[in-house]
Amino acid sequence: MPEDATADVVVVGAGHNGLVAACYLARAGLAVEVVERDDVLGGAVSTVERWPGVRVDRGSSAHVIIRHSGIVEELDLAAAGLRYVDCDPWGFAPAPSPGDPGPDGRPLVFSVDLDATCASIAAACGDADAAAYRRFVEVWRSRGRAVAAAFGARPGPANLVRAFWPLGAPRDGRPRTPGGELAVDFLGSGDALLDRWFGSERLKAALAWFGAQSGPAMSEPGTAAMVGWVALLHDVPPGHPVGGSGGLTAALRRRLEADGGRVALGDAAARLLVDGGRVTGVETASGRRIAAPVVVAACHVLATRELAGDAAPPALADARPPLGNGFGLVVRALTDAPPSYPGAGPGVLAGLQLLCTDRAVLAAAHGDWRAGRLPREPVPLAMSFSAADDTLAPPGRHVVTVWGQWYPYALADGADWAELAEAEAGRLVAAVDRFAPGFAASVLDTYVQTPLRLEQELALPRGNVMHVEMGLASMFGFRPTPALGGHRVPGLPGLYLAGASTHPGGGVSGNSGRTAARLVLADRRRRAAVTALRRLAALRRLPGRR
Repeated sequence: MPEDATADVVVVGAGHNGLVAACYLARAGLAVEVVERDDVLGGAVSTVERWPGVRVDRGSSAHVIIRHSGIVEELDLAAAGLRYVDCDPWGFAPAPSPGDPGPDGRPLVFSVDLDATCASIAAACGDADAAAYRRFVEVWRSRGRAVAAAFGARPGPANLVRAFWPLGAPRDGRPRTPGGELAVDFLGSGDALLDRWFGSERLKAALAWFGAQSGPAMSEPGTAAMVGWVALLHDVPPGHPVGGSGGLTAALRRRLEADGGRVALGDAAARLLVDGGRVTGVETASGRRIAAPVVVAACHVLATRELAGDAAPPALADARPPLGNGFGLVVRALTDAPPSYPGAGPGVLAGLQLLCTDRAVLAAAHGDWRAGRLPREPVPLAMSFSAADDTLAPPGRHVVTVWGQWYPYALADGADWAELAEAEAGRLVAAVDRFAPGFAASVLDTYVQTPLRLEQELALPRGNVMHVEMGLASMFGFRPTPALGGHRVPGLPGLYLAGASTHPGGGVSGNSGRTAARLVLADRRRRAAVTALRRLAALRRLPGRR
């Protein structure tokens, strides 16, 4: 029989949010154990040897939000071995007519350097759009920082007011921004925002494709801020950890273990231990029991509901968050060369290759997804970090990730993903080849992650990489449901929620893990204070103490 154990906190799930929570708790002096069903550390932030000598990410590749959160610095992850390669240029959008010497043949290149970005926009789209983009970054930089601050705190009204209220204040000689204008910008659609600011469809398509990475189409309410996030990338760009995305979670594990924490892989949490209406620990699949007064469930909220079983209170038992019908399809390609885009140098391979020149293509793909169909015209986003990180593949070999969004998990015609995978991977590769001629011929092998395989490989129900849809109705205090929006589980003391199911949602941010840890520590301090007051009151009631 496996040996039982005790801890102050058990964290369920060794994804990056679970590890972030564990690190903050261990640094505060608590005994922390992380349990994980997978043999691979990191969940969707992990890297494996997919082909001999070739390291391939299983989920995320470019890290954006965590680089604006302060978590990397607070946990001193650089000392734990984390090193980022900056994605700079961070974005590239090809010309609609590759090789055309005219304006339509010039690509768009988005760099940290705002002047260089505006020069690229001016050459491809005209001076008016370049000036508009400069002004857009000036306006949305402070707004993006407010969003980042809101993401880093609990989604309560007070924290949201603190984050967003200063945006209306007069600054730089300009009058106060009316609240109605701010409301229209934040609650409106990304498409409407882009149409107000810019004239060039090429520029609008590139920014819309970047913003759409969270899932909703840019025609949906509340998506404007997803476009506005680009302003922050002129301060700190996305990054790719040296050695692959799993470099982040490997560093988190080293930090945790240096502070006395422990990670157990390959032994899933099987059920929560509950006594007297509160959590008392976790039992794992091997039968091991870990006694702890606190459990942080950094897994999918539906997995948490299953762990609680009959002990789930109504807020958890009745949770029906919107999972959607899949999210996307990924092709991990082993190639003998990175993509080569006409009119662009190799520097553009550093970041996100936003291969879309017209928002109509995005709208059509989203419409197909809503109807349960495969996209008639796939829309790729390509990443080729092996061009700047030689630890990923041996000489003469490269890893290119091609992301295709809005692929349904369940197809309306009942088709089987096992039979469709290779053909759809071929269509995505061909879509890249349209902008980078010769790319298809460079592909030596592929590993295809359909929505079904994403569910099976990374425990993502319905293949949704964000756990729960990222629409306005399931964000902030409504995520994953209004009853569970505060990271605690009402009716089951000792159980806390973290992970992409909770605020602020999917993507590599670590914010929900840090927020959950802060709540655990705050509740411990509160209980300690109450206990101390009760002891003091009891002492005063003793004879001779009056």
